[in-house]
Amino acid sequence: MHFIFVLEYDILMSYAVTAIVVSFIVKMRKTMIRITMISAAVIHLFFIVLVFLGVLTNLIGDELVAVPKEVVNLCQHGSWMNQMQYRLFHFWELRSEAIFVIPFNICMFLIGVLLVRIGAFDNNSNGINVRKRMMKAGLLVGLPLNLLLFVPGGYFDFPVRYVFAPILSLGYMGAISFLIEKFQDFSLWSVLEKVGKMSLSCYVLQNVLSSILFYGWGLGWGGHPRSFFVIFVWILICLFQMLFAALWLRYFKMGPMESARKRLASLGIKKNIKKDLKL
Repeated sequence: MHFIFVLEYDILMSYAVTAIVVSFIVKMRKTMIRITMISAAVIHLFFIVLVFLGVLTNLIGDELVAVPKEVVNLCQHGSWMNQMQYRLFHFWELRSEAIFVIPFNICMFLIGVLLVRIGAFDNNSNGINVRKRMMKAGLLVGLPLNLLLFVPGGYFDFPVRYVFAPILSLGYMGAISFLIEKFQDFSLWSVLEKVGKMSLSCYVLQNVLSSILFYGWGLGWGGHPRSFFVIFVWILICLFQMLFAALWLRYFKMGPMESARKRLASLGIKKNIKKDLKL
């Protein structure tokens, strides 16, 4: 529904498939989890190398860097219904990335599982030491590699997005944990915690808001030549989501999307129970 009605770059489908796969993997022994994680990483890196070599040899570089005029016109001048039709008629083409990143997602999900199991987020000396190593390695290695994004021509777009960015994300997690430990009474943490509790709702909300603001059928701010204006709008959207999450959780236990997901899941469980009872 999010793909059809809101955004062609939806990641929720890919995450859903990944979660189903990982739910079986995490039941295995620790050694098998690591083998699966490494195997998924190797498969992912193999595809990244192929794409990267293709860009360098100009075989597919133009297709990756340039946005098709059809898509630009659709975003700037097409109606909401036109965009929906485009997503449906080009389903597999637009979903190719969501399929392509499944090995990558599996690897990242399993890294998260292993970090939890080694106590990376525990409130003790072991957790603090692990987070410090994450911060140092992630920032010292990941930050310089991510700066390759500014190399003209878009040659490093794929490696940065699908290889170097995850390294930097480990540094972010370590750095944020360090700041929380040093400034525990900072009121911003409780606000961000509320956003985290409503992460699915906020993800959908930011895409809905951005669609209204930037697409042609809305306010048509897309393609604005001044990058500072786009950054300013992004900051406003973030602030609005923080306010929305804080106000919503005053009156409800969960976000709207989280509540809907829980109800749908409970309906599925009840149906399965009834079927089992009949059998």
